[in-house]
Amino acid sequence: MATHKSAEKRDRQSVNRRERNVAAKSAIKTKVKSVLAAVEGKSKENSESALKAAIPALSKAGVKGVIHKKNASRKISRLTKKVNALK
Repeated sequence: MATHKSAEKRDRQSVNRRERNVAAKSAIKTKVKSVLAAVEGKSKENSESALKAAIPALSKAGVKGVIHKKNASRKISRLTKKVNALK
């Protein structure tokens, strides 16, 4: 347990950051799953609209450091490949 004032503040900050990161990762996973489900259903229009929603979320998470930038880029690339394979 933190005993110094600064350590207590760092503890509060880390709890807030963790909650924010968990929520962001959960939202990303949901959007990625929706893209994959649309691709599995072979629905071109649904998969494209789901991809358009997923790309900004992944990019934002990469910029903010929730996930690594290259991880975000790789996920975007792979999802885009799967959607383009439907055409």
